[in-house]
Order: sequence, then structure tokens, then C-alpha cells
Amino acid sequence: MPNRPSISDIQAELVEDFSFFDDWMDRYRYIIQMGEALPALSEDELVDSNLLKGCQSQVWLLRDRDSAGHVHLRGTSDAAIVRGLVALMLKVYDGQPAQDILQNPPEFIGQIGLDEHLSPTRKNGLASMVSAIQDAARAGL
Repeated sequence: MPNRPSISDIQAELVEDFSFFDDWMDRYRYIIQMGEALPALSEDELVDSNLLKGCQSQVWLLRDRDSAGHVHLRGTSDAAIVRGLVALMLKVYDGQPAQDILQNPPEFIGQIGLDEHLSPTRKNGLASMVSAIQDAARAGL
């Protein structure tokens, strides 16, 4: 697998990407477009064991870890904005070393103002996603 940019570089890139949008409607559209670009999960993957708890929308997150200690993530949601949030998290953390995931919380969320523009239920769902990704890194699956 080719070397991925570091988590901090990806987060900085996202902050820069979001700075180009003047208002939150444009930012939401961008988030939705990111979600639309996610690869589809198979019916076999859309099972309860892959569902995250704590999300109002249905969020499926598949977590795996390779022999080199990189965490691999795939996911989707039944809600457009939430699917975009899944895409954001995968962009930052998929394929990253477990230790790097644990050492680099998703600071871009606050830096782009996303935490101030999400409903409480979406914020809870995003927190559940972050926890699940960190748990996968911690667990060594």
C-alpha cells in the first residue's frame, strides 16, 4: 500500500478545502457530495453487527487491521449528511497506523466549525464514530 499523507496533513487539507466555502449550505453540499462518492457496502455488510450505537441515523462502520498495524475502514449511512460525515472520517483515518489514529483526534471538526453546525443527534453520532475508530485502533482487531 502506498504511503498515505499523515493524519495531520489530511486534517489541514480538509480545513483548507472548507475555507473556500462562504456559507454552511455550500459546506453541507460538499459533505453530501463526499458521502455520495463512498463505495457501496454489500448487503452482507449492512448487518446489525456493523451498526454503530448512538447514531440516530443508521451508520454502518466496518473496521479491520492489517499485519502492519494499519486500520482499514469502510462505511455508509442511510442519511445523506451523515454519510458525508462517514466519508470525512474515512478520508482522515482509513489506512492509517493505529498509533497515529490514537495520537491524532479529529481536530478539523472544530477548526471548520462543524461541531457548531451539527444538530445534537448528529454530534452524538459523530462522537460514536470517533469512538468506534479509536476503539478499533486500540483493540488491534
